[in-house]
Amino acid sequence: MIYDDQFFEIEDQVEKLLKTLEDSQTFKSYLLNKKNLSQDKEVQEIRSDFLQKKEAFDRVAAYGGYAPDHREKQRSLRKAKRVLDVHPVVAEFRISETELQGVLDELGIKIARSISEEIKVDTGNPFFESRSSCGGKCHAS
Repeated sequence: MIYDDQFFEIEDQVEKLLKTLEDSQTFKSYLLNKKNLSQDKEVQEIRSDFLQKKEAFDRVAAYGGYAPDHREKQRSLRKAKRVLDVHPVVAEFRISETELQGVLDELGIKIARSISEEIKVDTGNPFFESRSSCGGKCHAS
């Protein structure tokens, strides 16, 4: 790579973009919700219970229906996952995480399009498929 004035100009623009992103309400909300998630004792207990049930299920999953308690462990795991997913702190974090990912996806698409319409952008989000030439098949070619 050749480091010239253009490179340093692009680097400066990236720094400005990052600063703007860090100052955005979306990013601040994400950080706050991430902090709340990591500090909430109830969430940590629910997560720990979920992980224990996941480990128990993983031990019998390979045996499928042949394991005598496969169905019970699977059901217990699903219930624990549901309890974790519907917890308000977890839900708020996931919402803010999705919003931030949406902003990052938009930025990636805009940057790619400013260079060429032919650049494939895999956002992993079906809502962006029409704006992305990738359509979720970027790695198939």
